[in-house]
Amino acid sequence: MQWGKETGLDVSPSSESWVTMAYLSAVVRRTASRQMPASGRNIRLRRFSSGAGQTTEKSVPYHKTLKEESSQGKGPTRPLPKSANVVVVGGGSLGCQTIYHLARMGVSDVVLLERDRLTSGTTWHTAGLLWQLRPSDVEVELLAHTRNVVSRDLEEETGLHTGWIQNGGLFIASNKQRLDEYKRLMSLGKVYGIESYVLSPAETKDLYPHMNVDDLYGTLYVPKDGTMDPAGTCTTLTRAAIARGASVIENCPVTGIQVRADDLGVQRVTAVETNYGTIQTPCVVNCAGVWARALGQMADVNVPLVAMHHAYVVTERIEGIQNMPNVRDHDASVYLRLQGDALSVGGYESNPIFWEEVSEKFAFGLFDLDWDVFMQHIEGAINRVPVLEKTGIKSTVCGPESFTADHKPLMGEAPEVRGFFLGCGFNSAGMMLGGGCGKELAHWIIHGRPEKDMYGYDIRRFHRSLTANNRWIRERSHESYAKNYSVVFPYDEPLAGRNMRRDPLHEELLQQGCVYQERHGWERPGWFNPRGAAPVLDYDYYGAYNQKRHGSYLYNQLLGDEYTFDFPPHHDIIKNECLTCRNALAVFDMSYFGKFYLVGPEARKAANWLFTADVSKSPGLTVYTCMLNKSGGVESDLTVSQISPGTQVSSLTPAFEGDGYYLAVGGAVAQHNWSHITTVLQDMRLQCKLVDCSEELGMISIQGPASRMVLQEVLDADLSNEAFPFSSHKLVKAAGCTVRAMRLSFVGEMGWELHVPKQDCVRVYRAVMKAGAGHGITNAGYRAIDSLSIEKGYRHWHADLRPDDSPLEAGLAFTCKLKSSIPFLGREALETQKATGVLRRLVCFTIDEKVPMFGLEAIWRNGKVVGHIRRADFGFAINKTIAYGYIRNPDGGPVSLEFVKSGEYMLERMGVTYPATAHTKSPFDPENKRVKGIY
Repeated sequence: MQWGKETGLDVSPSSESWVTMAYLSAVVRRTASRQMPASGRNIRLRRFSSGAGQTTEKSVPYHKTLKEESSQGKGPTRPLPKSANVVVVGGGSLGCQTIYHLARMGVSDVVLLERDRLTSGTTWHTAGLLWQLRPSDVEVELLAHTRNVVSRDLEEETGLHTGWIQNGGLFIASNKQRLDEYKRLMSLGKVYGIESYVLSPAETKDLYPHMNVDDLYGTLYVPKDGTMDPAGTCTTLTRAAIARGASVIENCPVTGIQVRADDLGVQRVTAVETNYGTIQTPCVVNCAGVWARALGQMADVNVPLVAMHHAYVVTERIEGIQNMPNVRDHDASVYLRLQGDALSVGGYESNPIFWEEVSEKFAFGLFDLDWDVFMQHIEGAINRVPVLEKTGIKSTVCGPESFTADHKPLMGEAPEVRGFFLGCGFNSAGMMLGGGCGKELAHWIIHGRPEKDMYGYDIRRFHRSLTANNRWIRERSHESYAKNYSVVFPYDEPLAGRNMRRDPLHEELLQQGCVYQERHGWERPGWFNPRGAAPVLDYDYYGAYNQKRHGSYLYNQLLGDEYTFDFPPHHDIIKNECLTCRNALAVFDMSYFGKFYLVGPEARKAANWLFTADVSKSPGLTVYTCMLNKSGGVESDLTVSQISPGTQVSSLTPAFEGDGYYLAVGGAVAQHNWSHITTVLQDMRLQCKLVDCSEELGMISIQGPASRMVLQEVLDADLSNEAFPFSSHKLVKAAGCTVRAMRLSFVGEMGWELHVPKQDCVRVYRAVMKAGAGHGITNAGYRAIDSLSIEKGYRHWHADLRPDDSPLEAGLAFTCKLKSSIPFLGREALETQKATGVLRRLVCFTIDEKVPMFGLEAIWRNGKVVGHIRRADFGFAINKTIAYGYIRNPDGGPVSLEFVKSGEYMLERMGVTYPATAHTKSPFDPENKRVKGIY
């Protein structure tokens, strides 16, 4: 290994044991103190990428791996079958967990193909840490399942020990904000019965005597966290799967995926090709880790991940370190994993090395460690555990890992090809998430959907325009890696991969101070800054790779102001946007919405089946409805407007035969909606099509008591209640341009949405602003929409509504045509639930004390935890914090409205409880008068 040209120190495998952390730290300080050369080059060059291949092997800190002698030149370990129900490609943590759970769920003829030996890619050198608490209820559940499988289920099933070690986990907080983040996790953990404690510095010292606590604010201790052994876990998983009828074939690289179009033109998987034969199968699961992108290309499937070097070092023996908990010092971006009587030390750098040319033959190999990159972890590790300064380094471990744009895995069926599933991109968390994700992936394959809400991992969370965009993938993956240990604040926004999709009003609003949020590649208005334009600049990689950092960057400064768990500095600006909407009128640019047409001879049949409400009404009416899965869970909420065929074809009046519907869906979930509808149409073999006009139409929403008065000056239509009632739509002229006007509201006020051809958006917007100038009109963004909508009790999909929530639980029974005889997807599940009673219910809470809440707070009813908050915000019209969360009956019975009303509630925020009032109706305009124009 080479330190770099400045040091001249050679740290070879035979010599590295005498290198101490103290020596490394001294080099860090020495090189950091050097002056920048006149040329401007950084003397400690941060390498941006590497084409490095496999290098001299180093030992990893496990008693064994699954490696045997070289497999090169050898054939598969067993003959290939002619066919299989499912073929899993990749024998790492996810591949092994997936075949285990498929076999456990009764699927026969499951085959796992591994190109070399099990665990040979990334899994064999992983650190294997398992932390039970994450800022996501679903992830907490996934981690709990992994822990149960590894620590209990497999041993009971096979009699084999997986190598699980329960030594606990310790999260380090060097400041109040970090400890507040940990306290949020502690409160969420109470909902799931996860034992955790906030410790003082002195208590931390008692628990971990080797730790320096002088600079600590506090710590979070989770006693039942632990460590997994990759070889032991994967061995046991595959043995259990084989015992249930699965097949595991090693030394068998996949060379191709056969895909054919069916008679409707739908691309479907038909077979997997290898040099040793072809397996006919309708289902392939891509668990190939850093090689997943190449496997996807075989089927023309985009797999948006990148490969990077990821490293840790293993120390010599440390006296007294045995049985200490694993440590995560997020502020120092370092972790310390107990390794018997030593420590593994690693972390996340701001300048990770990209593995540009992923080698197909890389197996059980490691890279030489680039000390220039890794040494930024050394001082943090020594500061936290000072004994490391006198401790030698026994070995270095630097291997390939796959990383994604949001540091979340890629799972689910690919939108491009039916039967091609993803289980990859695990961002160094494949061992700890493997059990939960393997179970969900197996359920997905068998039943067409997972049991839990996996939208955060679903490949369909990314728009199809992004998944093949290498710039976006690279920038966002880098930023997510570099910020992995940053505090997770409620209103964080990325700086990378921005300005990918901009609507027609983007520049117009930017000059008026719009501070943009990024959703689905779109730039959408967040809030409006009186200080003027705050453009999003090109990504500067935070100064890594010799990139010049932006100097005065207003947008980044505004984001930094939001890095708080308190009310942000611009709380009053958002308040003004909200109250102006309530008292006068506000304009919202909602152009990023997904806008689809469902048209064709069997469009009515499709609409009846897809939508919970009866949308087959006369043209001119707009219906708010849901789409469900077969388990009755909500896959979407949207508006559907029946339309007539156009005489002049345009983005507003498409030509079609049969029936037609115009769909408006939240832009952040447009790809999910598109894929859900498309899949249903394919499965039903219906003669109709879905047309995407999202880029061709803008959407301007004018809301508030003065909206009718102002729009009457702009639109050539009678806007009275009689002529233009709530929930109706018309083609009208606005400033001389044809638009589709819909009388709808997502904020609980009288208002209209104008769906406008993109070339006319600026003209129509300016006409609205001119007409409203004398009525106190203001621009407003999605921060205001969030506040206004929760105040009115309107639902947000993937916050209040998820695929594991039913309309009956969410208070949306009115959207379901259960009184009709019309069948719809999910109806049977709802009828069963209605007959037995809902076992949980979405409840609105208000808190009298002015305290901010953001979700994940625990809900206490009569002294017992009964759920957690999904979404919370501040309601400015009622001047209170409002929170929504699902509650359960601790006795297991139904949750009736009487049950809701009869309880005494507390909401726990960061370990502190606040009295709360439960509401069965919205506390703002409960009689729903304002949307009807009654003020």
